[in-house]
Amino acid sequence: MSIAPFLDLPERSAKPRERGLTHVLDRGLSLAQVDGLLEVAGESVDVVKLGWGTALVSANLRPKLERYAAHGIPVVLGGTLTELAIRQGKVEGMVAWLHELGLRHVEVSDGTIEIDPEVKHGLIRRLASEFTVFSEVGSKDAEFIMAPYVWVEQIEGDLQAGAWKVIAEARESGTAGIYRADGEVRTGLIEEIAHSVDTDRLIFDAPLKEQQVWQLNRFGTECNLGNIAPEDVVSLETLRLGLRSDTVERFALGGGD
Repeated sequence: MSIAPFLDLPERSAKPRERGLTHVLDRGLSLAQVDGLLEVAGESVDVVKLGWGTALVSANLRPKLERYAAHGIPVVLGGTLTELAIRQGKVEGMVAWLHELGLRHVEVSDGTIEIDPEVKHGLIRRLASEFTVFSEVGSKDAEFIMAPYVWVEQIEGDLQAGAWKVIAEARESGTAGIYRADGEVRTGLIEEIAHSVDTDRLIFDAPLKEQQVWQLNRFGTECNLGNIAPEDVVSLETLRLGLRSDTVERFALGGGD
């Protein structure tokens, strides 16, 4: 897909994408804000997550879902809701609500509440028969450090259970999981993961610009990135195409992908 025939820019796959996903975090947008996002950057948004439990307290939930659906953008509810449903034994109620809302994607995580891996994998298998499943690996606790081999085991287990993509956790602040508490990239961890897992099957949370730049420079234009703020979608797309100084050497001056 060429957007500027007078420039040599990286090719971007067309929607619906299998790679190069921009996974956007909606933390309670108004309808006007959703309309603005779709007007300016709708073609760059691949999936929207309604963060945490915001879907339960947003007065504009259904019209918001209609806006996203009209633009062919899948919506997934925050994984915290799934964790609570597991803890309270209300998974079937959650599934019924997802069907009522017309949602076809679901996230299964264990970053807030500790869930036995077999329980998590069983739920992924159960949900994958009806939904496209995103799983998430990594803790939201910045003080919790998990060995790289455990990350790999958990990611591979989730994929084998039927997850479409696995999200590598970083929180919306970019200060946990695959990043240090100050936002610095845990390069050794990510390299260990990338050595063992096809990165097309991963979504790297990267809410901060410096994290986006590192991931794109390392894995290329079509790297899947998540926890992107709505106001940063256009900025991220310019980074993907080498239209900002941070990535111009990598993508727009003959560097290729």
